[in-house]
Amino acid sequence: MLGEYRIEGRRAAEIAASVERGVGAGDLEPGQLLPPMRELAAGLGVNPNTVAAAYRTLRERGVIETAGRRGSRVRARPATTGRERIGVRVPPGVRNVADGNPDPALLPGLTEAFAAATARADRDPVMYGEAAVDPELARLARAELDADGVPDGPVVVTSGSLDAIERVLAAHLKPGDAVAVEDPGWGSLLDLVPALGLHTVPVRVDDEGPVPEDVRRALEGGARALVVTDRAQNPTGASVTAARARALRSVLRAHPETLLVEDDHGHRIVDLPLHPLAGVTHHWAFVRSVAKAYGPDLRIAVLTGDRVTVDRVHGRQRLGPGWVSLLLQRAVVHLWASGAVDVPAVAAAYGRRRDALIAALAERGVEAHGRSGMNVWIPVPDETGVVARLLHAGWAVAPGARFRMNAPPGIRITVSPLGPEDIGPVADAVAAAVGPAPEHRYV
Repeated sequence: MLGEYRIEGRRAAEIAASVERGVGAGDLEPGQLLPPMRELAAGLGVNPNTVAAAYRTLRERGVIETAGRRGSRVRARPATTGRERIGVRVPPGVRNVADGNPDPALLPGLTEAFAAATARADRDPVMYGEAAVDPELARLARAELDADGVPDGPVVVTSGSLDAIERVLAAHLKPGDAVAVEDPGWGSLLDLVPALGLHTVPVRVDDEGPVPEDVRRALEGGARALVVTDRAQNPTGASVTAARARALRSVLRAHPETLLVEDDHGHRIVDLPLHPLAGVTHHWAFVRSVAKAYGPDLRIAVLTGDRVTVDRVHGRQRLGPGWVSLLLQRAVVHLWASGAVDVPAVAAAYGRRRDALIAALAERGVEAHGRSGMNVWIPVPDETGVVARLLHAGWAVAPGARFRMNAPPGIRITVSPLGPEDIGPVADAVAAAVGPAPEHRYV
């Protein structure tokens, strides 16, 4: 059952740690069946209740899953094997279009913003007990949220989108609860959910966002939360349209107890309008990060939501980091207020690259997707082979396995590093590696 690996330990914590070590080292593979509790207890010379406690800890940590009489197995994507490990090593001379980073040339300079923030800090240092959110940041953020039709709600600041999403999920859910997530979707989120001891329920995505029938099926099946990317979906570039938003709100209206989390990480790099879903469930959260528009190292995201959700997030934050640096917040305020990012120009720059690549691939018989943002998703018949052939041809792309659960194979290309002169060569390389487009329609 376990091959050569021997689970060890006398206490529940020791047994759980032994299993985690095996998973982390690759000695226990995803999907591998673990011994029945009584059998393992007999082998270790411990009470079955001790093994039961160890298995319960492993389930809560997202390392294993239990299916009644079918026993306990290592999760298909255990929390100890993050998706960031699924990738390609980029050797010298190979162009990297895999990393999902923004174009540095489209990011604003930070010197002036931090000079202004530090000058204020010198005059009036931030001390313990002060407000956790800069009032001007809250005002500017709330004004933009109002303009985009996001329901009214208090504002808190977190250390990026993933930090916000983790805090919201932890505020409402308990280990074992199910969360509906996009498939393909953001790899870090797909790692986070099981790491919290939660269960992922995949929902298909097409160019207009999550497929409503899949969302309905997930919620009717017991999913307690739904996470949606409104625009610039990673990896497909999907953007929720007005019609799709109406359909999704109709589904959510029938399940008002659902925790809805919306991620608008593409804010200020896309020119497609926002169609928020918030307002039809009792508990909701809407997150906006500055990473794509202003730089990944500015670990700032603005979170709004219903008052209960925001209050729980804020209260738990006070017991941990306390607050996100006011120095960072005030630098972001300066960047926003000064118009440091020319939003139409940035959106157009990414749009030209996406559209050019998608058109070039279409000319070569290759299907590709990317309505918004900085990524293009390409369905492929043989993911591993395509990635290897492209690497040999001088292009490092992101394997779709980083982003998918049940979705068909694919690759992701980040267009940020591409100039006009690169479009033809990369399209030629992809076409040679992929071959003709498959007959089925991607959703």
